[in-house]
Formats: sequence, C-alpha cells, structure tokens
Amino acid sequence: MTDVATRTWDGMTIPAAGTYRLDQAHKRIGFLSRHMMVSPVRGEFAEASAQIFVAEDPLLSSVTATVEAPSITTGSVDRDTHLKSADFLDVERFPTLEYRSTGVEWKRNEDPIFQWARLRSHRLGGRGRSHISPPRPDSQSGRFVLTGELTVKGITRSVDLQVNFGGARRDPYGQNIFGFSATAEINREDYGLLWNVALESGGVLVGRTVQIEIAGEAIHQA
Repeated sequence: MTDVATRTWDGMTIPAAGTYRLDQAHKRIGFLSRHMMVSPVRGEFAEASAQIFVAEDPLLSSVTATVEAPSITTGSVDRDTHLKSADFLDVERFPTLEYRSTGVEWKRNEDPIFQWARLRSHRLGGRGRSHISPPRPDSQSGRFVLTGELTVKGITRSVDLQVNFGGARRDPYGQNIFGFSATAEINREDYGLLWNVALESGGVLVGRTVQIEIAGEAIHQA
C-alpha cells in the first residue's frame, strides 16, 4: 500500500501511481445486443481479471484484461448454451477474450458555450473579446478514451473504450482504490460471430452491433 492514496493532476484527484487489479467483488463486464431488431438483451461475463498500471504521467497508463468466455450469462440457459457454441464464442477452442490497451487520451471538460464564445471572438478579429472564464479546475473532466485491441476467437480488432473515471480514495480497510465505467460498440461479425436468421418482415434475429458496458473498482497492489 502506498503512503498516499491519491494525488492531484490538472485539477483532478487521481490514484497514486502503481499497479492495480480489478476487484472481483465490484465489477461488471457486460454487453447489450438486440433480439428481433426491437428488444435489448443484456448479459455479462461473470469471470474476468484485469491489471491496470497507473503511470506517473496518467496518459502513459495501461490496461490488460482477460475475460473467461464460458462464464457468459444472459439469464437464459438455452441462450447461454448457444452463445458458448461454435455458432458464437466457441468457448472450447477459445476459452478467453483478451484486451490490451495501446494508449490513453484525456477528454478535457469543454462546455459548448466556451467553444462558441472563443469562436465568436476569433471571427470578430478581437473586436468582440469574450470575458467568459474557463471551467474551474474542480470541474475538470474525468472522461478518457482508452485505445486498445480486443481479441475474440483469435481475431484482433482495434476498440476504443469511452472511460468515465469515478474517483480515487482509501477505503475503510486501508486499501487504495479507484472506480471507473467504460463503454464501447463493436460489430460482432468483425470477430467471426456470423450466425443469424433472416426475418420474414426484414432484418435479422440477432443484432450485429454489440454495446460493451463495463464498471468496476481497482485495488492497489503492494
């Protein structure tokens, strides 16, 4: 455990540098797709691990994650069995899904009103100078883009995760933690998950687009 749980970076409280692991008791590796083109079906992978290296420069941080494919669950035994089969994840041949980050980008807090004011001032050639102040440091954005590579069924594609940083602190048990959530959107057919049934009314039985939904906490490793 580090002596200091958090630090300040560009007006934002972030975790101390070090290696963190995904807390198994506080995680959700979820997804959403559409059935019959009309209804959302949510599911998740119950078993997953991740290691997060928080660098001294936060924008040099990195993540590696492993998801256990057989742990997929959607609340329907028959559907789960089909998703584990060769029609979809083929878990016997490909027991894991892997993610490896390749970069981090910070999404600065930029309210459209400030963008408009600066643009207007620029167009007026300085005649209409704006006196609007930029956002205060304590309103800095906790939004990041984590670029990386997702491997499913042996096929690797680039996937950018839209990450919301939830905050960092020391918990009542003396552990340094931070929270986060992340989303992304992928086309399952890019990973060879091609099974489908055409509907007489048009469209397909299973949506091609899959929304990824992740939430969790990470604990500092001594």
